[in-house]
Amino acid sequence: MSAASTDPTGAGTIVLIHGLWMTPRSWEHWAERYRSKGYNVLTPAWPGMEVEVEALNADPSPLESLDVETIVDHYESLIRELDSPPIIMGHSFGGGFTQILLDRGVGAAGVGVAPASVKGVYDLPLSTIRSSAPLLSHPFRKYGGLNEKQFHYAFANTLSQEESDAIRERYAVPGPTEVLKEGAFANFMRHAAMSVNFENEDRAPMLFVAFENDHIIPPKVARHNAEKYTAKPVEFKEFPGRPHCPGAPGWEEVADYALDWAAANATARQTVSAGQPQEGT
Repeated sequence: MSAASTDPTGAGTIVLIHGLWMTPRSWEHWAERYRSKGYNVLTPAWPGMEVEVEALNADPSPLESLDVETIVDHYESLIRELDSPPIIMGHSFGGGFTQILLDRGVGAAGVGVAPASVKGVYDLPLSTIRSSAPLLSHPFRKYGGLNEKQFHYAFANTLSQEESDAIRERYAVPGPTEVLKEGAFANFMRHAAMSVNFENEDRAPMLFVAFENDHIIPPKVARHNAEKYTAKPVEFKEFPGRPHCPGAPGWEEVADYALDWAAANATARQTVSAGQPQEGT
C-alpha cells in the first residue's frame, strides 16, 4: 500500500529525529505504527550515528565532531531532497532541531516531543540540571553516557528500576558534549546555533508535546518555549504521568495525537497556500 493512497495530508513522508543519548532505534514503535497507516517514515541518524546502539556503545568516537549546526545541516539537506515537504517530529534535542528546521523553511508541520528549548527560553529547572550534570560536569570530555541510576532519573523516572534498565540497554548511547553545551548555554551565546526567529510567519505549524513527570524537559519549559512564538499556529499539549522516554508504556496515545495534529495542520497550511495567487498573476 502506497503512502500517497492513504495519507490525508499530501505530505506523505514523516521524518523522525532522535534526541541526545538516543539513536533512531528510540523511534522504532512510532515508526512501525505510522508505516502501518501508510506513511513513508524516515528515521535518519545524527551524522556518524548510523550504526546500531551496540556498535556505538563499543566505539563512541563518531560523536567527537558533532555539534548543532552539523546535525541540523545534515537533516536540512536530507529533507530538501524529498519530493514534498514532510511532517517533522523530533524528541528532546531532536525537537529543538525541529524548531530550527521549520524556521529554515523546511517541513509541512512539526512536532516537538519533550523538545529541547532554544535561545530565548530562560527556564533551567533543577531536574534539568541534575539530568544533564553527568555530561556537563565533564566539559572537556567529547562524549559521555548515563549509568543505570542516572538514566532512570532522566528518562524513565515513572517506571521501576528494572523497567528503566531494560530501556537503557535497548536504546541508550553516549551523547556528544558539544551538543548539550550549545543547548544548555544558548542564552549566553551571541550567535547561538540553538536559535530561531519567533516572529517568522513563513514557518510551518508546530505542536509542543510535554510530559507531566519529565525531568529533562519539564512541562513548563516546553510551554514557555511554545509561548515565545508570536507567529502561529503553535500549540501545546501535556500528557499526564509520563517520563521523558518517547517509548514508555502508553506511547501510542502520544504518537496518535501527534500525527493527527500534524496531519490536520499540514493539510490546512497546504490548502491556504494553494489558494494564494502566484507571483505576477
